[in-house]
Amino acid sequence: MGQLERATEASLARGARFVHAHPRTLASAVAISLACFGAAAYGIAQSAPDAADLPRRVVTEIVAHDDLPSQLEALAGHPLQLHRSELTRAGDGAESLLARLGLSDAEAAAFLRRDALARKLFEGRAGKIVRAAATPGGQLEELSARYAPSAGELAATHFERLSIVRGADGGFSARVETAPLATTVRLGSGTVRSSLFGATDESGIPDAVAVQMAEAFSVDIDFHRELRRGDTFSVVYETLTADGEPITWNHAAGRLLAAEFVTRGEAHAAVWFKDEGGRGGYYGLDGKSKRRAFLASPMEFSRVTSGFSMRMHPILNQWRAHKGVDYGAPMGTPVRAVAQGTVKFAGRQNGYGNVVEIEHGNGRATLYAHLSRIDVRASQRIDQGERVGAVGATGWATGPHLHFEFKVQGAQVDPIAMAKASEAIELSPAARQRFAAFAHQVRGQLDAALTVGATVAE
Repeated sequence: MGQLERATEASLARGARFVHAHPRTLASAVAISLACFGAAAYGIAQSAPDAADLPRRVVTEIVAHDDLPSQLEALAGHPLQLHRSELTRAGDGAESLLARLGLSDAEAAAFLRRDALARKLFEGRAGKIVRAAATPGGQLEELSARYAPSAGELAATHFERLSIVRGADGGFSARVETAPLATTVRLGSGTVRSSLFGATDESGIPDAVAVQMAEAFSVDIDFHRELRRGDTFSVVYETLTADGEPITWNHAAGRLLAAEFVTRGEAHAAVWFKDEGGRGGYYGLDGKSKRRAFLASPMEFSRVTSGFSMRMHPILNQWRAHKGVDYGAPMGTPVRAVAQGTVKFAGRQNGYGNVVEIEHGNGRATLYAHLSRIDVRASQRIDQGERVGAVGATGWATGPHLHFEFKVQGAQVDPIAMAKASEAIELSPAARQRFAAFAHQVRGQLDAALTVGATVAE
């Protein structure tokens, strides 16, 4: 061992003996040293300049694209096909439609006028969804149109697709096929400023969805008397599409899946749910059915022109009690039974004009008057929601409307009050467990719908 190594070993031994003999002294010395370092660091930090006062400079650098000419050449050589969409209009002809599509093609126009299948483009109702592909020279290469099927029973689930294609020889061919509609789920929300339909229009929600929302909450909310400015709503609903394009014909609207309506600070929720038997209906988030033994209205959504109260009779010009509810609606609007029962009377009855009266058991009956037509017969069994006739102006009526009465033991009572007080249809215990999990999911969708609506409004 060298002299240096022996000296180092001796120093380490003396240090160890010192630590062993004076442990408290050493700990105090270390603590004091750390405190001093902390104070020094604090002082340095306090004396550092404010970051906002530091000088700033902008650095600009030009980034060169590698081999830009070759990229442009490749893009120029890429085949380009232009598409354009339009809706057919009333009075459209081949030339006017092609012109709106940006096409100038005499051969295509002649084919649209001559071919029997191609002429379907201009037959029937306007509003067909048309999509065309053009050649670089502005000639028609392919055209497709989507519209409601001619078979009425398929209108809610299918659409017709008319396809017109230019062949290799330059000629055109046409074919028509029926295809199923697809559904997509959309979210929306809004605030009432004047009316329910005004609010849904402002939010871009289809009228058919607004009708379903009014129907779902018909027992909870009297939309004729209880709607207030500032009421809010959020909805989850289906949109029906044909080849990815939202359809434009009203009779094929998607279903309202869930909704929440807040009026006077009270929230009401409705969720579409099917029970074990496959029967669907609207339920609150607590699992209680929105469907009652009696519907609140004999029509889907209509305007109350005269409620259950005293009024000036429009024909007799006398102040008399109005023992029913009058609903203003266009001539021919369907009228439905508010509950299942048996038709007691179907025919003409003095000032009531064409009348249908239905017995529902336990001394309860409903009456539908001034009908333009009657679609049931006496002694017929009828289900809730089944059509009994159509709005008219027969009998003592100043215009098309429905007079509706609810009777208990022969005495007229307020129909809306009876609907609210009628018994609800409950879920079975097994279905309630399945509904609880489903309702939790729907709650998240309604919250998301409210957020989406607020973002769009901003």
